[in-house]
Amino acid sequence: MPLPLPPIAPPLLAWYDTHKRTLPWRGAQDPYKIWVSEIMLQQTRVAAVIPYYHRWMEALPDVAALSAVEEDQLMKLWEGLGYYSRARNLQKAAKVIMDDFGGLFPRTYETLLTLPGVGDYTAGAVASIAFHQPVPAVDGNVLRIAARLSALRDDVMDPAVRKRVRAMICAVLPPERPGAFNQALMDLGATVCLPHGAPLCAQCPLSELCAARADGTAEELPVRKKKPPRRVEELTVYLILSQNRVALRRREAGGLLGGLWEFPHVPGTLDEAEAGAPLAAWGLRPIDWQRRMTAKHIFTHVEWRMTGYFVEVQGTGEGLTFAEKGELARYAIPSAFGKFLGEIEAKLGIRS
Repeated sequence: MPLPLPPIAPPLLAWYDTHKRTLPWRGAQDPYKIWVSEIMLQQTRVAAVIPYYHRWMEALPDVAALSAVEEDQLMKLWEGLGYYSRARNLQKAAKVIMDDFGGLFPRTYETLLTLPGVGDYTAGAVASIAFHQPVPAVDGNVLRIAARLSALRDDVMDPAVRKRVRAMICAVLPPERPGAFNQALMDLGATVCLPHGAPLCAQCPLSELCAARADGTAEELPVRKKKPPRRVEELTVYLILSQNRVALRRREAGGLLGGLWEFPHVPGTLDEAEAGAPLAAWGLRPIDWQRRMTAKHIFTHVEWRMTGYFVEVQGTGEGLTFAEKGELARYAIPSAFGKFLGEIEAKLGIRS
């Protein structure tokens, strides 16, 4: 059985007051800024998020602006962060805040949970940091820290175990500084109690309280059930050029990368002899097959292995949109096609 958590708040907060990270969304206690940053940070490193965050806040400084923004601009602002449904849920929630809460951000953990795309962790982070509610914010960092402190050997991805960890955190959370406590755990997990390798126990303010360090099992924890292998999908991607224009296609609204723009593609890996048939189906006639290239992109549950063809064409391109060279940057093209996009931009002289 795991041990209950020791009284970690005093040493943790003392460490945080000295070592806390300087981040652009900290300090002001603006719930909108905290909320946007937490959604961006899900499965994305802080260093990668910061430029996205600044760009987002410049364009959409408040809930009202987010609720009213056009979808294409919304997707362009999110481009490269992945999980585009999160951006859509941000806007859905902003509209709920405007319509149901008079534009004022909900102040309680329970009410925050009613917003689209807001789960237990995000509600806890916003409620504790912006509104000083004594509620935990349990993410992967906190699960890892709690598992090591208490020598928890159960699967932390099990909902019942996560619920137990939440109760453990609640028991030691200081009601006078809940936001600082939650942020301290975030920083400790990001900089000291590291995943995928040896934690930096010599730098940890909780090392003397850690059961896993005492018994030498810190690197074995937390326990996570192995994920099933990713499904592999092979695609043939067409980088279609016509008079300095590039053919794009909008993905259907639902599902993976829904509503974004992509380079036209078909299932399977086609050789050059086979690759002409889809072009004909789109009403296009190839006049110059220029080059072939490959790329790979890994999503959470699927891996794309792509073969791309640069091809100059004539024809109308049924179901396709031809973007002018100077307008290509307006289209939100997911990073899955990033290698192809870079080659297209270089070829058109958009960048070298």
